Amino acid sequence: MDVPNEAIPVVEPRPKSNAPDVTTRALEQRIRQQEILSELGVMALQGATFDDLLAETARLTAEGLRAEFCKIMEFVPSENCFIVRAGVGWGPGVIGIARVGADLASPAGFALRTGKPVISNHLENENRFRTPELLMRHGIRRAMNVILQGDRKAFGVLEVDSRSDDEFVAQDIAFLQGAANILGMAIERERYEGSLKAALARHQVLLKEMNHRVKNSLAIVSGMLRLQANADDDPELALRLEEASAKVAAIARAHERLYQGSDIENMDVGLYIEQVCRDSEEIVSFCDVQFETPRGVTMAVDRAISVALIVVELITNAAKYAYEDKPGGKIWVRLDRTGDNEITLSVRDEGQGLPDDVDPLKAKSFGMRIISSFAKQLRAKLSFKSGKQGTEFSLKVPLSTK
Repeated sequence: MDVPNEAIPVVEPRPKSNAPDVTTRALEQRIRQQEILSELGVMALQGATFDDLLAETARLTAEGLRAEFCKIMEFVPSENCFIVRAGVGWGPGVIGIARVGADLASPAGFALRTGKPVISNHLENENRFRTPELLMRHGIRRAMNVILQGDRKAFGVLEVDSRSDDEFVAQDIAFLQGAANILGMAIERERYEGSLKAALARHQVLLKEMNHRVKNSLAIVSGMLRLQANADDDPELALRLEEASAKVAAIARAHERLYQGSDIENMDVGLYIEQVCRDSEEIVSFCDVQFETPRGVTMAVDRAISVALIVVELITNAAKYAYEDKPGGKIWVRLDRTGDNEITLSVRDEGQGLPDDVDPLKAKSFGMRIISSFAKQLRAKLSFKSGKQGTEFSLKVPLSTK
């Protein structure tokens, strides 16, 4: 049945509700908050500097809660207050300077003392706490605090502040606490690394002191041997004592390098050999010991000492056999980097050379036994050539056996 047009009621359209927009906006904010927590977690794992992490946490936390202000406050027990370590939105004279009370009458102090989060959506009507002067000065109307807790002790609080009339809700607390937890882990890592660095520094100081004392003790032994050599009427015995003194002095030099440097496991072998050569000039004073050694070639301490003892022995042998203790002889010591993991040490003289039927590598003398033994320990290749122009010993040494 047809109904006349005038009988059809006219329905006025209802005004559109803004509820979907509010819901969408809230959902977008929660998604962004989860993204921010992920970003902060990545920053903490990647080892960002502590100050950078504090500043970025403040910035992102404020963004996640759509607040104008955020600050990270460190608790100062001796003054029973907080100092603002990082933040966003604050004017000059706040970061690193401003202090806030840490007693129970302070929102931040309450969060620290009880471990419970604090929401104050209407600071002007708040009767639980006093409003800190810093917040009043910046016109803050609402604030939220959570504790920054490490494994051992609380660092302080993370606080977000706003001038707007909106309200913080329970979901905001969850996000703020999540950011605080990530920062708390980073704070604990910073404390742990600080403790390790302090322990390492103490360990290095003790090692330096130990090496200093060992060097001094060895220097005393070397000096006593030389005094005994000078006082002894037997030339052969005096020579033996001088040689022993040179070996002790070479080891003492190694410990001297250790306590003077920052590396307790390796040393500059070129500089070390140069010092050993200078010391050897005192033992073979009738000879002119010349040396050519590079800088910047490092070797483990125990290996460098073995190389140095070989040098001392070769210099002593050259003075004794090439020149027969006659003045004016020259001895050249040269160290070269001949590979990525190899150095070549040579000791050369201009003496009378070795007899054709003598192979020093097979000699049973005490000095050559020392040289061969250390060369074997170093996994080095020892060779020589001799003629009318003198004798040269060469030693190819791996910097490392790894």
